[in-house]
Amino acid sequence: MAGGQRRRDEIDDDDCADVLGIDVRGPDADPFDIPAKRAPVERLRRWRQAALVLNASRRFRYTLDLKKEEEKEQIRRKIRAHAQVIRAALLFKEAGEKQNHDTGLPEILPPGFGIGEQQLTVMTRDHNYSALQEYGGVKGLANLLKTNLEKGIHGDEADLSCRANAFGPNRYPRKKGRSFWVFLWEACQDMTLVILIIAAVISLVLGIATEGIKEGWYDGTSIAFAVFLVIVVTAVSDYKQSLQFQHLNEEKQNIQVEVIRGGRRIQVSIFDIVVGDIVALKIGDQVPADGVVISGHSLAIDESSMTGESKIVMKDQKSPFLMAGCKVADGFGTMLVTAVGLNTEWGLLMASISEDNNEETPLQVRLNGVATFIGIAGLSVAAIVLVVLFARYFTGHTTNSDGSVQFVKRHTSVKSAIFGSIKILTVAVTIVVVAVPEGLPLAVTLTLAYSMQKMMADKALVRRLSACETMGSATTICSDKTGTLTLNQMTVVQSIVGEVKLQTAGNVDKLSPTVVSLLLEGIAQNTSGSVFEAQDGSVEVTGSPTEKAILSWGLDLRMKFAEERSRSSIIHVSPFNSEKKRAGVAVVARDSDVHVHCKGAPEIVLSLCTSWLDVDGSAHEMTPDKANQFKKLIEDMAEQSLRCIAFAYRNLDLKDVPSEEQRINWQLPDNELTLIGIIGMKDPCRPEVRDAVELCKKAGVKVLMVTGDNLKTAKAIALECGILDDSEASAQAIIEGRVFRAYDDTERENVAGKISVMARSSPNDKLLLVKALKKIGHVVAVTGDGTNDAPALHEADIGLSMGIQGTEVAKESSDIIILDDNFSSVVKVVRWGRSVYANIQKFIQFQLTVNVAALVINVVAAVSSGNVPLNAVQLLWVNLIMDTLGALALATEPPTDQLMRRPPVGRREPLVTNIMWRNLFIQGRDLLHLTHDTLDHSSKVKNTLIFNTFVLCQVFNEVNSRKPEELNIFAGVSRNHLFLAVVSITVVMQVIIIEFLGKFTSTVRLKWKLWLVSVVIAFLSWPLAFVGKFIPVPRTQLKDLILRCWPKSGESAAQQTQDDRIALSQV
Repeated sequence: MAGGQRRRDEIDDDDCADVLGIDVRGPDADPFDIPAKRAPVERLRRWRQAALVLNASRRFRYTLDLKKEEEKEQIRRKIRAHAQVIRAALLFKEAGEKQNHDTGLPEILPPGFGIGEQQLTVMTRDHNYSALQEYGGVKGLANLLKTNLEKGIHGDEADLSCRANAFGPNRYPRKKGRSFWVFLWEACQDMTLVILIIAAVISLVLGIATEGIKEGWYDGTSIAFAVFLVIVVTAVSDYKQSLQFQHLNEEKQNIQVEVIRGGRRIQVSIFDIVVGDIVALKIGDQVPADGVVISGHSLAIDESSMTGESKIVMKDQKSPFLMAGCKVADGFGTMLVTAVGLNTEWGLLMASISEDNNEETPLQVRLNGVATFIGIAGLSVAAIVLVVLFARYFTGHTTNSDGSVQFVKRHTSVKSAIFGSIKILTVAVTIVVVAVPEGLPLAVTLTLAYSMQKMMADKALVRRLSACETMGSATTICSDKTGTLTLNQMTVVQSIVGEVKLQTAGNVDKLSPTVVSLLLEGIAQNTSGSVFEAQDGSVEVTGSPTEKAILSWGLDLRMKFAEERSRSSIIHVSPFNSEKKRAGVAVVARDSDVHVHCKGAPEIVLSLCTSWLDVDGSAHEMTPDKANQFKKLIEDMAEQSLRCIAFAYRNLDLKDVPSEEQRINWQLPDNELTLIGIIGMKDPCRPEVRDAVELCKKAGVKVLMVTGDNLKTAKAIALECGILDDSEASAQAIIEGRVFRAYDDTERENVAGKISVMARSSPNDKLLLVKALKKIGHVVAVTGDGTNDAPALHEADIGLSMGIQGTEVAKESSDIIILDDNFSSVVKVVRWGRSVYANIQKFIQFQLTVNVAALVINVVAAVSSGNVPLNAVQLLWVNLIMDTLGALALATEPPTDQLMRRPPVGRREPLVTNIMWRNLFIQGRDLLHLTHDTLDHSSKVKNTLIFNTFVLCQVFNEVNSRKPEELNIFAGVSRNHLFLAVVSITVVMQVIIIEFLGKFTSTVRLKWKLWLVSVVIAFLSWPLAFVGKFIPVPRTQLKDLILRCWPKSGESAAQQTQDDRIALSQV
């Protein structure tokens, strides 16, 4: 276990250090520490109450609205109850109508169809089985909807348009996103800005009354305009972020569904489903609309999302009604769509609740803690400045620029005294605006929104914001093999039937007709895939990559899919399950013979076989020698990185088959099987995987392969991908799922960190591995695509589901969807996660430097001279650069290769590192030496020079902040167009302010020599920063250094911390 890791239970309970690295409230009292997933509501309430907030509507805009979440749940309950009440009422009404023979007015049917929208909706909503029978059952209903149960609807534009017009589209009205004016209104609600507006109005009135309208309007108007500019820029920035989140929400809801149209299975968007469509359902899918089951095998539906009861309901011809929004828990089948959009309960539910997916991330909450800490300091400084300035003003120690005293007792008019007091109050309030960094927590949202948008281009769709930043702390990635590390392009390259290797289709002639018939029957019937033969002779194979490979091999063996399927009828199906690692089907042939076919992991199927089929069709006993011979063949294939599958069958008497009613719970017999053959499929490694794995190793992230394949295949693939090298290919680094499963918790924790490959694993083994890794302090990312992977995806720190092969259940349990199923995209997510953290640190360093400098300059000047060199308008401009423009420039830096050359960031490491403290001290000194000028006199030229130099120092400091740890601060700057635009706008605006807006900002034009002085002083920050980076910093964090010097009263707490640290270093 690495030195930087600790047991998770110790971390969670004992290591809640303060966000600045200084434990100001004690280790157990930090409200700004929340878990990345499933944070308790009480913890969420606690940090909100602890935060210092000036504009709650803006600060908490992108956090979870706890009140709204409660309202959503109430609406869900109401709609569920409402649906049940409607169903019961309509059943009573129907019974009464039958008794009174009162059918009411007939519904006007849509042209071209034999049934209307209202009839379909009522029947489906009420689960009215008798109405379905009146329409002629599923077959009769399909005829009324002009649907062919085998080939589906035509699916051309005219047909789809006609159906959407007749029965409605599969959409529901969404609540419109907030307009720009709402964001503008929310930006206005900042309490400090409201005070400044009031001060500006009073200043305007008094200014005009005192100096006349020609000169008196400048002060009030300039403050009002500066406030307005801050509000507009803030609103524009927030509005753009909102649009990005809306776009991402739409992407998340756009589920792909498999439908049968014109005889072909195709993928369409859930929003393009129409009434009459035939939808193919398999385990893990979401039911896209209301409908009825056409056919199904072990079809089990989880209706908890609609009924609120966590109960799995079996669906068949007697219980055929399916509700939109439910999940397929097991089995597969097809359904006929009967109601879409608002005609479904799911549509009503989604239209009634808001689609806001706001959540607070741990980094966002920690930054609220930083903002609160800085804000308290800023408020204290503002209060000191206010008291000092008022005291100096009313005691006659404040002078005008001509040397005259501003306030003389009994001589200064009340109007002038109020005017002077307003100016002092304005400065104090403006210091609060600058001091309380409202933009700091929102910088996380900005960088996350930017990262999420860019990650879409890198084939990663973020479902949960916090996963974005947590990925930067990942220490282990547990990756699936098939489709993630490999191309998921399966092809059968070796096959053995009997004792004959089938190299080409011609070799089939060596097999007896009995063997060929059984083999092709097993391929055609025991599959969830399909073969479509077009009229022009072309063939299209659909299904999972494994099924496609097997069916394609069957076609090579001259299989006619439709003909083969028609020769026998399926009476029961046992779908493939990752626990039992095999699939089975029972079929009855025309001669009433019953065959049970089984295919799956070869060593498992082989262990169930008591005989094997020879090429002549004769069955021989499976002796130990023959079983070892087959095992040797399997091992030889596995060592060539081939995925092996075995085929077997057994005969069954028709009298041993249960009746149709009892068949639903029938377990297919899987003993006394006869082995037919074994195939080896090649799934090549992705060409880019080896480099991606190597990059992870350099970044301190361990890649662990979890696969259902056998040990030999897994080892061969791991060596090919670079997960293992020859020296690591030991028994300790490779383990089977059953072995790991047999360990107790302590043994699992001891071996989890050493494992590189887990073979023959079940989803439960993956879950146990994730728990063990988390327990020993790893931050775990897990990939998964199956329904059974959902618990592991849910348990992991970051769940990564697959966009192509992943089921909807897996996607809903995940935090990020990898759209191209590619491992290199997972590594790109790690880069972006680290980039989020690095960008926030850059922004913090920049903001703290400016913050501290601005506060100290005004405090020193106020105490020493009674005047402040930076007035309200100037401070508002500084605030604009520091908050909104600074965040835009620094929070949108793209990730660099340098990020992947350092170890993962600890999730509870202080946001302000020792390196940042060093940089902050150096840059702060460069800004603070401006205060020396204010001690002499505060002429307008001097104050203008100070203001100009201060702003230019910020610009140069912004460039410094791009690379807090690297010497070359200009690396990649030309590629960040937004950064260059922000810096250019800041410089241009500063020139305009100094040269043309002096009346408003209380500045004067500067000569070119003074401009040169400002630039030279600001430029000094670059060489200072360069030299400063050679100054070594202690590895011990500032918090620990302070604890060491803590008074004796805190000795026990410090001793405990020291003991923890010693224990940590010994691990």
